[in-house]
Amino acid sequence: MTPLQDRAAGALMGAFIGEALGVGPHWYYDLDALHRDHGHWISDYTTPRPGRYHRGLQAGDLSQPGFILRLTLNSLVACNGYDHIDFCRRLDQELFPLLDGPPNAGPGGYTSQSIRDAWHKRVEQKRPWSECGGHADTTEAIERTLAIAVRYATQPARLAETVAANTVLTQNDDTVVAMTVAFAAVLGQLVQGRRLDDQLSGRLMKLVERGELPFHAVTRQNLQPPAAGAEPSRAGRFASPDALLTPSCMAQAAADAGIRIEPAWKVSLVYGMPCAIYHQLPAVYYLAARFADDFESAVLHALNGGGQNQARAMLTGALAGARAGLSGIPVRLVEGLTDSVELLQLSRELALQLEPHRS
Repeated sequence: MTPLQDRAAGALMGAFIGEALGVGPHWYYDLDALHRDHGHWISDYTTPRPGRYHRGLQAGDLSQPGFILRLTLNSLVACNGYDHIDFCRRLDQELFPLLDGPPNAGPGGYTSQSIRDAWHKRVEQKRPWSECGGHADTTEAIERTLAIAVRYATQPARLAETVAANTVLTQNDDTVVAMTVAFAAVLGQLVQGRRLDDQLSGRLMKLVERGELPFHAVTRQNLQPPAAGAEPSRAGRFASPDALLTPSCMAQAAADAGIRIEPAWKVSLVYGMPCAIYHQLPAVYYLAARFADDFESAVLHALNGGGQNQARAMLTGALAGARAGLSGIPVRLVEGLTDSVELLQLSRELALQLEPHRS
C-alpha cells in the first residue's frame, strides 16, 4: 500500500480497535467502580462484567457501533463509494431485523438513542428514511461516517456532502451535523498526511473559502475582522465555522507547556464524561494531538477516562490510526480483535479505492 492507503486503513482499524477496547469497561461513571472491576490501567481488550453493558460479549468483540461501522464499510467497498440507497437497504435488512425497540437489545447488547429512534420511525411507523432523523446530541453518526470520511479523504466537497447526507438519516440537529462533518474533515486531513496541530483549522477554513466545506465564513485569514467594503461573507449550510476551529484549539492546549492534564486520561474530567458530542470531541482532539506519534497511548488514555469511553476511544483511534497508519498500530491490538482478518481485508480494500489528492 502507498502511505496514503496505509493511513486510510490505519484510521479504520484504529476505530475498530478503540470500539472493541471499550466493550468491557464501557459507561463507568464511577471511577472507583471502574478501577475495582478493571484495575487502575486498562491496556487490552476485556470481557464485560456480569450485569454491565455488552454482557455476553468476549474480549476483542465489537459491539453495535462496530457492527454498524462494518456495515458501512461493506457498503462502501461493494459500491466503490457511498451509495445512499445501498446503505439504507443494509440498515433495513441487516440491522433493523435484529432490533425490537428497547435499549438493551440488538447486536452488542445495547442500541443507542439515535438508532432506536430511527428504528421506531422506520419499522413501527413505516416512515421514509427522509423522516427518520432525531435530535440525539451524540457521536453516533460520526462512529459510522468516519468510514465515508476515509473514502473521500482527498475530496473534501464530496466528503462533506456524503457525510452530511448519511448523518441526517438518524440525527438532524444542525449543530450535531456540523460537528460530525467537521470531524470527518479533520479525519480526511489526517489521512492525507496532515498533522492535528495549530495550523489544521486554518487549512480547513481555506477549504471553506473555496466552497469545498459548507460552513459560514465572515472573517479574513487568521480570523481577522472583515475589511471595509469586502465581498459578502460566505454563507454555508452551517451557521458557524466553530466546529472547524475547535481541533486547533485543542492541539494548542496539548502543546502548551503551561496547560497540563496529568495523567492524560483525566481529559474526560476536564471536558466531561457524558455521551454528548460537545463533551466527546474536545477530549478526542486533545488526545489525538497530544499523542500524535503514539497510537497506543492516545487510545488507552481515551479508554481509561471512564464515562462514554467507548466512543472516545473509537474516535481517538480513528484519528490516531490515520496519523500512525496501519503499519504504526501495535500488532497485538490488531490480532486481538475478533474477526481481525476480515476487518483488515475490508479496511485495505477501502483504502485501495482512495485517489491521490488533487490540489
